[in-house]
Amino acid sequence: QVRLLESGGELVQAGDSLRLSCAVSGRTLTYYTTAWFRQAPGKEREFVAGLSWTGRSTYYPDSVKGRFTISRDNAENTVYLQMNSLKPEDTAIYYCATNDVRHGTIQLGIFDYNHWGQGTQVTVSS
Repeated sequence: QVRLLESGGELVQAGDSLRLSCAVSGRTLTYYTTAWFRQAPGKEREFVAGLSWTGRSTYYPDSVKGRFTISRDNAENTVYLQMNSLKPEDTAIYYCATNDVRHGTIQLGIFDYNHWGQGTQVTVSS
């Protein structure tokens, strides 16, 4: 009964900042890895940020490293993705994900996660 609900996506201009939220219900997120993925039209879903179950380790691919930050609010059971210096190539549907592996490590593959949100659209204009 784990459910994730993303929000915060909108149309912005290149160089702008945006914060996405992922509200988790049905289970606490503090024992599980959480991650953000994105999928642009005609492309495969790709990993953009991961947060360890401890909340103290993160991982980012080179495409977003230095611009994106994943974090969480344990009291609100919510994961965030802070996106700065947005580029048109960041345009995509952004998904929050988690799995059922307690005390697991950050995983980069879509098949490493079995709980997904519906996604939120982020559009960055030139």
